Amino acid sequence: MKRGSGLFADENLDLLARVLDEWFRIPGTSIRFGLDGIIGLIPGLGDVIGGLASCIIVVAAWFRGVPYVALMRMVVNIGIEVIVGVVPVFGDAFDIAWKANRRNYELLVRHLHEPRQHNWKDWVFLGLIGVVLFAIFCAPLVLIALLIMWMRRGG
Repeated sequence: MKRGSGLFADENLDLLARVLDEWFRIPGTSIRFGLDGIIGLIPGLGDVIGGLASCIIVVAAWFRGVPYVALMRMVVNIGIEVIVGVVPVFGDAFDIAWKANRRNYELLVRHLHEPRQHNWKDWVFLGLIGVVLFAIFCAPLVLIALLIMWMRRGG
């Protein structure tokens, strides 16, 4: 397994994932959160800054030769966290629960131990994301077609 060096060393990436997702614990509970959850409280800008910090693990994975399907999964994990994180209150709770950085670090480690081997979860995850994106892009077209048909009938 490639261990990386400097900023991309395993120890540094693991520390980054911990700091962003699990550094603090709410006393009396098992709930852990990190700087990503705190930064996300800044309206508008917090989730973007957290997302940019999360990209360090993805860049490290790319430099270390992690397969593209795993890289896409990492990017989608960050995207989900950033998009849902924008929703006030719910998004902040979601950031704490989702832990995209921990997920991405575990993907990186798994794919370095098993290079070029994807399991069914990778493909199902990407397939579901593809279906959702297709539906999101097709929905406006369907609505426009329905509107045109309704207008032709005389509204």
